[in-house]
Amino acid sequence: MTEGKIHIYMGEGKGKTTAAVGLALRFAGSGGQVLFTQFLKNPDSGEIKVLQDTAGITFLPGPPISGFTWNMTESELGALCRSYRDYLQAIRRQAGHAGLLVMDEALAALQTGLIQEKILLDLLDDLKKDTEIVLTGRRPSPALLERADYITEMVKIRHPYDQGLPARRGIEY
Repeated sequence: MTEGKIHIYMGEGKGKTTAAVGLALRFAGSGGQVLFTQFLKNPDSGEIKVLQDTAGITFLPGPPISGFTWNMTESELGALCRSYRDYLQAIRRQAGHAGLLVMDEALAALQTGLIQEKILLDLLDDLKKDTEIVLTGRRPSPALLERADYITEMVKIRHPYDQGLPARRGIEY
């Protein structure tokens, strides 16, 4: 494989994780090895089972999170930051075996301050030599946008959540 490319699936619209899962399945279906990671998500999201059951895909769950970061105490946020620092080290160790690394909602973890941009950029720079990398989330930093080879923006036009419908299993999670 030639040097890997960095993909960013961004925006307020639905479909970022769905696109990342689709690419992971395509890559594994073509004989590649995938490391799929998730930030700020609970382990009950519908895609996890199919990822775990698919040959060629390793799913590395992120640290457990209970509630929204804006409701956490400083102590809880500090503990979560330390957990994510360890998680990034685990990703670095395991990504060497994968041709595709998906970091689902890494942009959200960066935006909320749970991971440091320099650590993420260093990871991308080191892994890009041998690994295709996908980052999802809402608002990537200018430095991430500059490094990206693919940038896809999901734009919400209409969503049932705006009318008060909660997230539905199998559709939004």
